[in-house]
Amino acid sequence: MKYLRWLLLPFSLLYGLVVIMRNWLYDAGLFKSYRFTKPIISIGNLEVGGAGKSPMTEYLIRLLKSDYKLATLSRGYGRKTKGYVVAEEENQESRINNQEELSAGDLRLSTKDSRLSSKIGDEPAQFKQKFPDITVAVCEDRVEGLKQLLPDHDLILMDDAYQHRAVEPGLSILLFDYNRINGPHFLLPAGNMREPMSGRWRAQVIIISKCPAALSDNEKTAIAHKIEPLPYQRLFFTSIVYKPLHDPEGRPADRSIDKDTTVFLLTGIANAQPLLQYLSDGTSHIIHHNYPDHHPFTLKNIAKLAAEFTAHPSQKKIIVTTEKDAQRLDESWLNTGQSADDKLPVFLIPISVEFLNGNGHQFDKIVIEYVREHTENHSIH
Repeated sequence: MKYLRWLLLPFSLLYGLVVIMRNWLYDAGLFKSYRFTKPIISIGNLEVGGAGKSPMTEYLIRLLKSDYKLATLSRGYGRKTKGYVVAEEENQESRINNQEELSAGDLRLSTKDSRLSSKIGDEPAQFKQKFPDITVAVCEDRVEGLKQLLPDHDLILMDDAYQHRAVEPGLSILLFDYNRINGPHFLLPAGNMREPMSGRWRAQVIIISKCPAALSDNEKTAIAHKIEPLPYQRLFFTSIVYKPLHDPEGRPADRSIDKDTTVFLLTGIANAQPLLQYLSDGTSHIIHHNYPDHHPFTLKNIAKLAAEFTAHPSQKKIIVTTEKDAQRLDESWLNTGQSADDKLPVFLIPISVEFLNGNGHQFDKIVIEYVREHTENHSIH
């Protein structure tokens, strides 16, 4: 596969020319870029997937949701709908159409609907499940999505929107995966870069994510020399923190992982290596069912997992998946028999971000000062 990518370099050059020309047209004002008076925070990266955008979005939600009426706006990658769609927490039956492909419009979906992930995407579904009191919306046209949301909200968090140049956010947060920072930075399709490293100038904040908790000062300095932040850019380093396991209903797990535990790990994320490393610290018995990012799990996938799990001789075994992947699991598939006792023991492992060297308060201050400066009304409506 590595050598095949070398053969794709000519296509990467062509792709790069298109991206550079597109960015130049926006920078020169020949392509229109909208700027809004209310605060818009963009979270994104230069590579395809895996930099930790969702945990950072959740960090910002926790930071701001108590003081401001906020909404998240995503493209809704992998969804089967089109246009502007909002998820709502409802006690009544969700107001949706039963057709597989839905036309554009203001569709409102319930988090109690098992098909929510297919309507808005797995990451937005995760946001709504964890933070039911905020607005979660998706729209391919971010400008149209913002026009719909801003009249009723104080601020908008735009997830994975760094390359969406039609919107000029007031604060751009750019993430780089620590594990990829020293690798070759080839553009698609030979590499994983959506745009050249030079595109980093548009960010006000740069975060190196997924760092080791004990990252040395010398390595931070070396990374800073590689990134070369501009005078107006702030550079931060974060690590992933894995939280205790819980079941799909949010209850703490009734079991733990030790050296005798066999873990069946089910993932459909861009980079499962950090999670594998974390779990391997507890047990060496890991059977990984690994699928591509945003993979729509099928009954066949789960049947294979269930068969291997049931046939395994270990007396102490569990299934672990991520919160994001859980959004694409149909709960009915996890039942292997006629009784509730036959249900597969599936547990979710939440993650959060932690700023190294206690610098989280400095990051918080940047965000809060920006929001305060650009918010017309500082109270919840």
